[in-house]
Amino acid sequence: MSEEAKSSEQQTYPGVSVVGSGEGETIVLGTTRMRVLEDGSHTGHRLAITESVLAPYTQGPPQHLHGQHDEGFYILSGTVRFTVGDEDYDATAGTLVMVSPGTPHTFANPSDQPAVMLSTFSPGLYVQYFRDLQEVLADGRPLTRQANIDAMSRYATEPATDLA
Repeated sequence: MSEEAKSSEQQTYPGVSVVGSGEGETIVLGTTRMRVLEDGSHTGHRLAITESVLAPYTQGPPQHLHGQHDEGFYILSGTVRFTVGDEDYDATAGTLVMVSPGTPHTFANPSDQPAVMLSTFSPGLYVQYFRDLQEVLADGRPLTRQANIDAMSRYATEPATDLA
């Protein structure tokens, strides 16, 4: 299909959102590069989707739990270690991990290779949390554990205090 036809088709069907390869908002959080594929603005905030590249040996956020949204992780490449409570699970390409509200969890890339994962958030309001973290870094402030927890608290998310 020609570019002109694609452009015309997108205008004809305003209920369709298309994010091409290399497109979408980019959020950089230390050694993690996130591409926002859907921030919820096209789904009535029912769903948001991001693609994240975790550099080798990337540590994730403090173990935490969400009060209002489900979070899904589909591993596209590499290995992502999920810690749920006191259990570790190494997820490789083709693995889907779903985390329900109230479930303590975190993730990291324990390997010497990058890991890529597709994440879903339902409802799709949590993408703003990542924007908030990027703003902390852009202001020259360190992304401390406390800064992360402060940002989480604005999105019905809290550290799993027994496990953090």
